Amino acid sequence: MEAKLTDKQLNRLEDGREYRSMVMSVRAAGEDTGEMIVEGYATTFNQPYTLYTSRYYTIVEQIDPGAFNGCDMSDVIFQYDHTGRVFARNKNGTLSLEVDSVGLKIRADLSGTEIGRQLYQEIKGGYTDKMSFGFVVAEDRREYVEDRENEHETCTRTITKVSKLYDVSAVSIPANDMTSISARRFADGVIGEIKAERLKRADAARRIKLKLLEV
Repeated sequence: MEAKLTDKQLNRLEDGREYRSMVMSVRAAGEDTGEMIVEGYATTFNQPYTLYTSRYYTIVEQIDPGAFNGCDMSDVIFQYDHTGRVFARNKNGTLSLEVDSVGLKIRADLSGTEIGRQLYQEIKGGYTDKMSFGFVVAEDRREYVEDRENEHETCTRTITKVSKLYDVSAVSIPANDMTSISARRFADGVIGEIKAERLKRADAARRIKLKLLEV
């Protein structure tokens, strides 16, 4: 059964925001100093991941190393599963973001709130060890490979420019309901485009065949 979205989640999807939860590790990094610091990668570059796959279609996505150039990161929050309380924020210095050769690296101080300290203990104990991020895509590049023998088409989407980063989140599982829905909405759009192009080609072939019969 498909999970129903709340009004708040629907609004966040309609504003162009996308979510990706992947197997990106977050770990406790303050054991030696007594600080409640966690760090990890919200996403990595040039590492394709599958958004959708079926008998006829596969949608693959990856992040370009230059995708965060010029990205608005003026007010980014650290959350759990993209909802609820804020555990850290770059505006008050409890969250830092760094784009390096690997990907988008985060470092967060969770000591400021009681619930943040609880989350730190969950991360330290290994109960939560995955990350995600919420963002808006400004530009992307798409490549299509059609396997006509097996009637299968693969679209690889490379996100080349992220205009806005909203949040980075520790997540319970690599793909939560909201992430799955936002990814599926994109996949549905790509599949619709592929189907439309196939119909266009089929119609063009039919017209050529009719003209040949008339000769």
